Amino acid sequence: MMKKILIIQGNPVSPSYNGAIAEAYRKGAVQAGAEVRMITLNELEFNMNLEGGYRNKLPLEPDLLEAQEAIKWAEHLVWIFPIWWGGPPALFKGFIDRIFMPGYAFKYHKGKLFPDQLLKGRTARMITTMDGPNWYYKWFQGEPAHKMMKISTFALTGIKPVRITPVDLVGKQSEEQRKKWLDKIEQLGRKMG
Repeated sequence: MMKKILIIQGNPVSPSYNGAIAEAYRKGAVQAGAEVRMITLNELEFNMNLEGGYRNKLPLEPDLLEAQEAIKWAEHLVWIFPIWWGGPPALFKGFIDRIFMPGYAFKYHKGKLFPDQLLKGRTARMITTMDGPNWYYKWFQGEPAHKMMKISTFALTGIKPVRITPVDLVGKQSEEQRKKWLDKIEQLGRKMG
């Protein structure tokens, strides 16, 4: 049976190395026989601000409704984004805030501490890029973006296991090093397909 993979590319800048990474993963997964869909966040039209929080929910824009359907369709989610100031770009965080809503991604019940996880049965991989060294991000900064997604977002909604592939020193990489990374990412896609 064909694996259903959704790639979410969250760099607000285009073209970008994140875009090349997304394409490399897609290529590998398709070669392995997977059915792949891709969402490029900077091509979507939506309000990034969760105005009113969960009490006065904004109606979801058509692009966000389509993204929710794609996430429900997928068995494996690939989240690709740069690390800026220790976290994801505002566009990426706004996307998460707007689509991972109660009733879609999780559901609280009165008297229960933890919610029902409505996205169970899906796995994920995060591929993040950063200009600094990964050891510094991990040991000195505490991996805030990785933890936010893995522990808060994915754990709360039932997405597991979650694998993380950090691509570091991006601004210092030679073209040859970037090509090696793209080859590795393509292999990751091939393994998932």
